[in-house]
Amino acid sequence: MKNKNSMRTPLARVRGIGSAKSGARAWMAMRLSALALIPLSLWFAGSLVWCVQAGDRAAVTEWLHNPVSAGLMILLLAAGFHHGAAGIKEVIEDYVHCEVTKTASFVAIKLGAVALALAGVLAVLKIFLGAGA
Repeated sequence: MKNKNSMRTPLARVRGIGSAKSGARAWMAMRLSALALIPLSLWFAGSLVWCVQAGDRAAVTEWLHNPVSAGLMILLLAAGFHHGAAGIKEVIEDYVHCEVTKTASFVAIKLGAVALALAGVLAVLKIFLGAGA
């Protein structure tokens, strides 16, 4: 069963992997996170305008106390930090040539993105659950 339109080399077809092994997966993940960020960013911008027009902290607290808003905010944080970390990783892969620096940068980016996303999610959950209001 030979596909003439395949871009993979014969050896890659035998091994079952592409030329870069995971390039297609990373490319698809970036596109999917970008697609997810479009409606989430529009929703966030519209909600932010509404909160600014209300003019007080209680409006923001009320907005994030809604389960739909809290859930969408958590999705926005997750998709945003995933997309940002993946984008920075691509830049480092292209422009940093020292393997030690590259590996240390990958670890720092991943830890930073996870830490910041976790802090954001915990803040949203704290407001949603009404703790410390």
